[in-house]
Amino acid sequence: MTAETDRQHPSLTFLVLALGGSSYALLQSLVAPALPDIQHALHTSENSVSWILTAYLLSASVATPLIGRLGDMYGKERLLMIVLALLSVGTLVSALSSSLELMLAGRVIQGAAGGIFPLAFGIIRDEFPRERVAGAIGLMSALLGVGGGAGVILAGPIVDNLSFHYLFWLPLIPVVLATVATHLFVPESPVRVHGRVNWNGAALMSIGLAAVLVAVSETATWHWLSWKTLGCIAAGLVLLALWVRSESRSKHPLVDMRMMRIRGVWTTNTVALLLGFGMYASFILLPQFVESPARAGYGFGASVTQAGLFLVPTTAAMLIVSSQTGRLEKLFGSKPLLLAGGILALASFVILAFARDERWEIYVAAALLGSGIGLAFAAMANLIIENVGPEQTGVATGMNTVTRTLGGGFGGAATASLLAGTVGASGYPTAHGYTAAFAVCAVALAVGVAVGLGIPQRRPEEAFGPHAVGDPAESTA
Repeated sequence: MTAETDRQHPSLTFLVLALGGSSYALLQSLVAPALPDIQHALHTSENSVSWILTAYLLSASVATPLIGRLGDMYGKERLLMIVLALLSVGTLVSALSSSLELMLAGRVIQGAAGGIFPLAFGIIRDEFPRERVAGAIGLMSALLGVGGGAGVILAGPIVDNLSFHYLFWLPLIPVVLATVATHLFVPESPVRVHGRVNWNGAALMSIGLAAVLVAVSETATWHWLSWKTLGCIAAGLVLLALWVRSESRSKHPLVDMRMMRIRGVWTTNTVALLLGFGMYASFILLPQFVESPARAGYGFGASVTQAGLFLVPTTAAMLIVSSQTGRLEKLFGSKPLLLAGGILALASFVILAFARDERWEIYVAAALLGSGIGLAFAAMANLIIENVGPEQTGVATGMNTVTRTLGGGFGGAATASLLAGTVGASGYPTAHGYTAAFAVCAVALAVGVAVGLGIPQRRPEEAFGPHAVGDPAESTA
């Protein structure tokens, strides 16, 4: 079968990309509800086991833009096979782990596969018919949220009926299938960008992001105003400033800073940061709230498995809404969908802040949140791609994924700190603590919607295609 014949089957290509992407997203959140079980099985402390999430987050944040850049340079299909193989190896290592050290090694390898999404976006843009690009990218982007929600739902039944090892054995099957199918069915993209990787810049970005993320992840132990937290964040920001300077002067930057100054890019990335804040915080707050017993003055005393069921409307709504984004973007464009998604997610957190005493209120809020994330995630990827050229797709969408992940890290840490500060004699946070946490998420979404108003509007048919290139001169603030 020739590459030309392969290109006549974009639906098959999309199924392969979706299989790999959804498996990665599932692994991102599957371990979170099972951390207490993993802590007990590996005979470690609560603080140490939290690094199972932190290590994954750090690795993904560092590797994602680098892999997106390498895919633009050396071939997206080739790099996609490499990262899927890495994901397979990391998942196998984690499945076999009987110690924390081995588990962390597996999670670092898994996180390095974060480039799956920018590579998939680039392949879709390069290979799909123009009229199908917006819908395919929208659905692919939404899979990141769908997989995250599904992981929270499935973790309880897997751990309760099997063991924590199956949190990795079961996803390993689709990951291996996706690796083989990528080699057989995904055509190599003809779009290349020449140049070299600015490794000095990559090192500065990696260490700077790591410093900030470690500080945010450790706030539950270090506290926000401790010298460790503030010093680590300050050091990270200094290194990131040096990275920006290095990239601006490099002939072969990892991230073109002119591209990052395009109004459609920086505004969309800011919205991604704030939306990530709310989404990842909700995956922590909602299960904790519904699992709280009645003696805490709120909650429903749900088990881990029952708590996952409260998030079923979120995952279902994300999947249903995101499947319709292609049609909606043809009618309205990407910007209105992003704003609508932000407003729906904002409404969800407003409900949770002020009306959460009945189960149906939680279900309604969860459905609104899923609808909002489905619309917004789908629109964000398209908005980034509408404003950059084909040769910048990988690194641009990679940076968008990183900002979403950073927002999630800040959201999870900030809301956890708020709750920890209100723990009373019952051993549980107060109802006021949850009100404050949900309200903070609502404020973040409100700011995100306000920033989103500044995103320039482009019709997808004007932006996608082999020769569509964003014009920084017209779009910079």
